[in-house]
Amino acid sequence: MSNKRILIVDDEERIREVVRACLEDLGGWETIVAESGEEGLLKAESEAFDAILLDVSMPDLDGFTFFQRLQDNIKARSLPVILLTAKVLSSDRDRFSRMGVAGVITKPFNPVTLAEQIAAILGWNIE
Repeated sequence: MSNKRILIVDDEERIREVVRACLEDLGGWETIVAESGEEGLLKAESEAFDAILLDVSMPDLDGFTFFQRLQDNIKARSLPVILLTAKVLSSDRDRFSRMGVAGVITKPFNPVTLAEQIAAILGWNIE
């Protein structure tokens, strides 16, 4: 088992469970889930993670606000963040690149290749 820990922040339970299963079974990574942006921030600031997979559209705290607040935390700001989003317009891509996120994965994603996509974005090996 790899020692990588990924925080999955998504308000949709079905998405969280699919992503968790893919990353644990195919990536060999440990995953922790948060069902809201606020819960995700608390976990990101209090636990050690190697990366965050972040939904952009959430009701309480969207991905953009989450990312900005994460940058305000000295301990958590260096965590690579990959956005998971259904909405990717060219203006969004510009905004994402200016934000400094590690990468963007669009929904719907292919569950079979999700771990490989994340590994490629972060430069990790899959065991």
